[in-house]
Amino acid sequence: MFKIVAKDKESKARVGVIRNAHGGVAETPSYVIVGTRASVRTMTPEDLATVGTQMMIANTYHLWRMLGDTLSSFEGLHTRMKTDNILMTDSGGFQVFSLGFAREHGVSKVGVASAHRERPRIFRDALLQVRSFLGISHKRNSVRITPWGTYFKDENYGDKHLVFLSPEKSIKIQEKLGADIILAFDECTSPKHGYWYNKWAMNRTHKWAKQCIAAKTSSQALYGIVQGGNFEDLRKESARVIGAMPFDGFAIGGSFGEEEMKNVLDWCIPLLPEEKPRHLLGIGRIKDILEGVARGIDTFDCVIPSREGRHGSIWTHKGRYDVTGARHIGSNLPLEEGCRCPACARGVTRGALHDAFKAKDMNAGREGTFHNIYFFNTFMAEIRTAIKEGRFTEFRKKMEEQLLHHGA
Repeated sequence: MFKIVAKDKESKARVGVIRNAHGGVAETPSYVIVGTRASVRTMTPEDLATVGTQMMIANTYHLWRMLGDTLSSFEGLHTRMKTDNILMTDSGGFQVFSLGFAREHGVSKVGVASAHRERPRIFRDALLQVRSFLGISHKRNSVRITPWGTYFKDENYGDKHLVFLSPEKSIKIQEKLGADIILAFDECTSPKHGYWYNKWAMNRTHKWAKQCIAAKTSSQALYGIVQGGNFEDLRKESARVIGAMPFDGFAIGGSFGEEEMKNVLDWCIPLLPEEKPRHLLGIGRIKDILEGVARGIDTFDCVIPSREGRHGSIWTHKGRYDVTGARHIGSNLPLEEGCRCPACARGVTRGALHDAFKAKDMNAGREGTFHNIYFFNTFMAEIRTAIKEGRFTEFRKKMEEQLLHHGA
C-alpha cells in the first residue's frame, strides 16, 4: 500500500506512494482535504480533481450521526464522493476532544501553550477523570469518557439522550463507510490537561488500540494513534507501544502549541517504523507542513483550505491574507501572482472577490476554496519535487524567509 521512493539527505523528509484497490494513487507528502460529511462544501468531485486533490478524509462521528439507520445500506464513500482517490476516515476520537474538554477549557487543537511546565497535579487530574466518567463536567462539555468508550450527548434530543461510541463500534462504522485508511479510536486530550490525566488517557488509547485491531475484519489499512500530550516520556512511551502493534500506518494526535508540535514529532518519529506511513492529524499551515515534512511526516489533514476559503482567507506562498479587508477594495491584483487555479485562471481579482464576499455572493466562498485547495495541493507537489531533486532544505529555508519577510 505504501512505498518510499525518495529520501532527503539533510532531514527526515521523504517521498512515498500510497495505492488503493480502486486504482487511486497518492504521492506523499500530501495534503488530505477534509470532507466532513463525505463532501467538501462548495466543491463538486470534478472540482476537487481539477485542483489536484489526491486524498480526502471524512468524519466518522458526523457521518454516523447523519446516516443513522441508513448506515447499514450506505453505498460506500468512494461511490458517495464519486472518486477513486485515497480516502480516510477518522475514528470519532477527535470529537471526544472537540465536543468535550475543548468546549469546557475554551481551547482549540493548536495555539495554546502546553501544561508540561507545570508541576504534576494528580488530584486535579484525578478530579477531571472522575467528573468526566460520571458525566458531571462543565455544562458545555457534551462528552462522558469511560474505560469502555465514550458517551456523547445527542444535541438534537437534549442532555438526557446519550449515544455511545466504543472502539469496536468505531471500527465497524468505518468498515461500513469503506475508506481505504481507517483510524483507531483514541482520546485526544486538552492542552490544559496535566501529566496524570494525559497518562490515564494515553493508557486508555493503548487499550482501545488493541480492541480496534481485534475488531477489524476488513482489508482496509488501520492506523494507530500516538497520544501523550506535551510530555516527553508519555509521547515516547506511546510511540513505542503503538509502534509495536501490527498497524498499517501511524497517526500523531493530540492538541499542542506551535513549538510543542516540533517537540512531539522529534520525540515520536524516531520510535515509529520507518517503512510505514505517518500522518499528522488536524495540522495544515505552511510553517507546520514544512516542520512536519522535515521530521518525516507523510500526510496532513486540516480544514484550513476549505473553511478559510469560504470565509475569505486566501493562502499564498507569502502567507495568508484576508481578502475581505478594506485594502483590497478595487484591487486588480490576482489572488496570487502566477497562480493557475480555476479562480485565478478566470481572472478573479482581489477586488472582485472582496466585493463578492461583501455582497454575500454564494460564489465567493467557492472561488476562495478553489484557490486554497489548489494552492496547498500545488505546494505539496513543490515539496515532493524539492525532495526528489535533493534541495528540500533550500526550499524550506526560502519559504520560511519569505513568510518571515511578509509577516506570515
